[in-house]
Amino acid sequence: MRGIPSLITDIRKKVFTEVAKMAYAGKGYEGVDELPYMIVPGDRPLHRESVFLERAIASERVRLAMGLNIRPIQTRHLMTEGMDVAAVAEQYYEPPLINIIPYACHACPTNQYKVSNYCQNCLAASCQKVCPKDAISFRNNRSYIDLDKCIRCGKCAKACPYNAIVHLQRPCQVACGMDAIVSDEQGKAVIDQDKCVACGQCLVSCPFGAIVDKGQIFQVIQSILQGDKVVAIVAPAFIGQFGKHSTPGKFIAAMKQLGFHRIVEVAVGADICTIQEAKDFLEKVPQQQNYMATSCCPAWHSMIEKLYPGEMDKISMTLTPMVFTARLMKKKNPDCKVVFVGPCAAKKLEAIRSNIRSDVDFVLTFEELQGMFEAKGIDFETIEPMSTLNEASASGRGFAVSGGVAGAVEKVIRETNPEVEVKTAQAEGLRDCRKLMALAKAGKYNGYLLEGMACPGGCVAGAGTLLPVELATNVVGRYQKEADTESPLESIYRDKGKTLE
Repeated sequence: MRGIPSLITDIRKKVFTEVAKMAYAGKGYEGVDELPYMIVPGDRPLHRESVFLERAIASERVRLAMGLNIRPIQTRHLMTEGMDVAAVAEQYYEPPLINIIPYACHACPTNQYKVSNYCQNCLAASCQKVCPKDAISFRNNRSYIDLDKCIRCGKCAKACPYNAIVHLQRPCQVACGMDAIVSDEQGKAVIDQDKCVACGQCLVSCPFGAIVDKGQIFQVIQSILQGDKVVAIVAPAFIGQFGKHSTPGKFIAAMKQLGFHRIVEVAVGADICTIQEAKDFLEKVPQQQNYMATSCCPAWHSMIEKLYPGEMDKISMTLTPMVFTARLMKKKNPDCKVVFVGPCAAKKLEAIRSNIRSDVDFVLTFEELQGMFEAKGIDFETIEPMSTLNEASASGRGFAVSGGVAGAVEKVIRETNPEVEVKTAQAEGLRDCRKLMALAKAGKYNGYLLEGMACPGGCVAGAGTLLPVELATNVVGRYQKEADTESPLESIYRDKGKTLE
């Protein structure tokens, strides 16, 4: 559903916009009780059976957008509960980051085979013949599946010549590569937080918009209003996310209007990361370890930690591009506040790690940033461009797409040590990442550099993006060609790695 405008994307944009407007008004959270009525106006529901239910859901969306927890539904709690603590310029996320609003969940069917109206009541009755449990019979001139007998083998669906048998699966559950989505006693989706790595793929897959991540829009704006020098470090996947007119020059101008002090490409940090990972690989593989995994994707990192803890020492110790860029900014201006702006929900959890939270003060997704642009009425078609971004290499910008990290590291090794053969393997999507790690653990990738991306397609497919993945990939490709330099070795920051670690 990513990149397809819908009522869900409209509501999310309204929530982020109204929270941003409230923050920019400079009166704290005064008027927050009115936001659900702005998001769901009038006396008729937009989609659900009741306008009151829609406003209740909108209330929780507002709270989550401000970084607060969902209120329990068993007891009475004010919408403003806890806001006096959260509505400040410095507030870290309190897990869980990814949340399911219970009364927004549709309790979708999980792993069921059902007969559709396309059943022709055919003489062959192939579906009945192949069923190993005699779960299929004829009722009202069509096949009927007894779900109590069905073992979900799918043989009936494969045998039907009319494709009349459909496989119903819960979209969020299918999207979760960690199998972290389970059901409660009412059949509604619940996240097993012990398994969740906050990739956010369930969030963009829920067709009812019941899954929501926490945000820091309000806190970022509070920091800007109190006079902090707030530096936005922007992931390379930003290009094109805000429409065809959002050129780098216009994007910088728009960010300045929001109140940001400076805008820097995280691709600068990606260049440093590339050089450091290349050195790391050359020093450790195969002398100290049989393979090395890239460090950039926090959900991939968390997946290894949860499922393959014995392989954690195989992950590169190199800092991520976000952290390298943040530390570079803090070194230049120790008093500045750093906001990572990117496509990724998992970066929000990375930023609250004890060894990183002093480097990255806030995290915003592109979707949340769009709400800030809307709040300020910024029009990319008419805004005058400012200076562009030109410090990063093409390889650094390529981190946004699957294969970009491993490709950049391999290229640097070829340039510095042409005699070394570098073998790479990559996986995108956590299910494939799990398979990759299982094979690596079994010794199938000795001598390899392994790249894992939790989102299918890479960072351009993150939960906070606005464009269809294929289009975003193409736009990033064009943006790479516009870079002044090709290799990270040409970066003016190429020697900064060790001093920033």
